[in-house]
Amino acid sequence: MPLTEPKAKREPLHLRQIEIRGYKREDGLFEIEGHLTDTKPIDFKLAQGIRRAGEPVHSMWLRLTYDRTLTIVDAEASTDAMPYVGTCDRITPDYKKLVGLTMRTGYLRHVKELLGGVRGCTHLTELAGTMATAAFQTLAGQGISDPHRKPFQLDRCHALEASTPLVAKYYPKWYTGSEPVPVEGEPERH
Repeated sequence: MPLTEPKAKREPLHLRQIEIRGYKREDGLFEIEGHLTDTKPIDFKLAQGIRRAGEPVHSMWLRLTYDRTLTIVDAEASTDAMPYVGTCDRITPDYKKLVGLTMRTGYLRHVKELLGGVRGCTHLTELAGTMATAAFQTLAGQGISDPHRKPFQLDRCHALEASTPLVAKYYPKWYTGSEPVPVEGEPERH
């Protein structure tokens, strides 16, 4: 269901688009590629001049190559449009620092330690964080989950808290709630 109608007439001022695509490579690795763009519907004054309506203020790319354990084995960043040409784009090689990180618990903290604030580009660093969940989604359905390990998605959102009836139904091995787990094929007790 979409959001309710706005309560007042609005004027568009800014559009940020983030597109993330996941790929399986022929060598068994995976890649997630993100593209962030910011545009304005009006001419926009920047320190280095006017950016015409519809022309990107930011157009930035990040590609992360990773293995089945979600460990990053390569990283590449590129900046096509930026407010400070010749300066903003100088930081893109630093995104190689993501190599070796695993996109699991603690990933965002490590990204911020390596590339937060003046150590990186705000937009590329935010994109790196957003891409982690898409990297996980890229692996979904690839038949690589270990049936003896707790599924990654459990206890990561309110719907999949291990003590909920939903987990009892679909992930009974990992259910931690106090209500009895119904056995498949048996009628539910009330």
